[in-house]
Amino acid sequence: MPALAAVLFAQACSLGPKYRRPDVPSAPAFKEAFAVGEGIWRPADPGDRVRRGRWWEIFGDARLNALEVQAAAANQTVRQAAAQYREARDQLAYARSTYFPTLGVQPSLSRDKVNAGGFHGRFNNFDLPGVASWEPDFWGQIGLNVDIAAAGAQAGAAQLENARLSVQSELASDYFSMSEADMEGVMLSSAIASYRVALDLTQNRFSAGIASQADVIQARTQLDATLAQATDLALTRAQLEHAIAVLVGRPPSAFSLSTGTISGVPPPIPVGVPSQLLERRPDVASAERQVAAANATVGLTRVAFFPSISLTATGGYQSATFAQWIAWPQRAWSLGASSAMTLFNFGGLQAELHGAKAAYEASVAAYRQTALAAFQDVEDELAALSYLSLEAGEQDAATREAEQALTLEMQRYKGGVDSYLNVITQQNITLGNERASAQLLGRRMVAAVSLIRALGGGWDQALIPKGGALASDKTPADATPVKPAR
Repeated sequence: MPALAAVLFAQACSLGPKYRRPDVPSAPAFKEAFAVGEGIWRPADPGDRVRRGRWWEIFGDARLNALEVQAAAANQTVRQAAAQYREARDQLAYARSTYFPTLGVQPSLSRDKVNAGGFHGRFNNFDLPGVASWEPDFWGQIGLNVDIAAAGAQAGAAQLENARLSVQSELASDYFSMSEADMEGVMLSSAIASYRVALDLTQNRFSAGIASQADVIQARTQLDATLAQATDLALTRAQLEHAIAVLVGRPPSAFSLSTGTISGVPPPIPVGVPSQLLERRPDVASAERQVAAANATVGLTRVAFFPSISLTATGGYQSATFAQWIAWPQRAWSLGASSAMTLFNFGGLQAELHGAKAAYEASVAAYRQTALAAFQDVEDELAALSYLSLEAGEQDAATREAEQALTLEMQRYKGGVDSYLNVITQQNITLGNERASAQLLGRRMVAAVSLIRALGGGWDQALIPKGGALASDKTPADATPVKPAR
């Protein structure tokens, strides 16, 4: 028997293909990290792990920090992902339970009447059997099911982190976009106030016969056009505020944010090397765990080629009288074993095996595509931050020059040298450049958030629960479950 058990165990181990994480093409460094503006970025170091999980604090904005805390506690997308993770973890617990026998009882009471061959009688039957059934894991089927469930639970944990990172980054992006819109709103309000004064001045000059009626019409046109721009910007601001409300789990009608601003430029962000990215992106980790599950599924389809063996046992008490029901002489027991095996199903098992292998290959391709897309995300955002930084410097210079030109043009108009059309033209140029500078700052902040998201937000694959941690009923951080309604 020990020899037979050893043979069966060896056979079980051989059914499941050994899993190895697929290779992904990678480069030694990110191409765009120092393509423009060398010295802007710095490599990651161990101290950068301090902000893991609270990466938004790098921006030093107390209001953003408070909003992120609200989103972590109340965002429904994160709650949904947390519930799905707990569901996957419970499926793993069920898969593990099948390693052990199933125990139960089947009590029954009956009264029968017999009338046959001249024999008449009534009989009672009191039966209290205990039932045990067990399917030994001869071919590794249970172990493979556990592997599949474990990989699914780990993928769920990574998907939870990815959902949390997506919500956090979307909130930060919307927040900085709204702050940039507020900055533009201040510029437009200031311009509108100046244009009202200019309109009054032009009307007075027209009344005095110094300016023409065309100057008055041009001044009024400029004011109305700027008012329209401010109204359009207010719509953008309102929509961003509504988006933030939903992200923090609040109805838009019950949420509002006062106007804000962006103080400073994006902080330096540690980048690291491409090989580390595969460990830091939760979506890549989730895709890799799905590959592991598909690999185990291939082994599971191979198990179908072997017979399934079940062992059963019953034992209990059986009596015709209630008083003597639970008594030692009334005991009864039985033991049994059964086996089932598919001998021929017209290629169905082979088709399942081939299909499982194809599904595994598809999951490998999906994993590699997710990893390559992650590399692209980082390169895109590195390029965006580098080029936007250069563009911002150039735009700031243009804004300063436009403001100087406007001052000179106003002096020339008041001196009667130029027409008011020149003033309006220069005012529009100046306002456009000021708004462009604010927009560039907002784009740089959003690009910084996107880069942090592309880098995984400080998350690490080592945080995926393993072994006994998957059996814990601890609620995932920042995702408190909702009690079901009664």
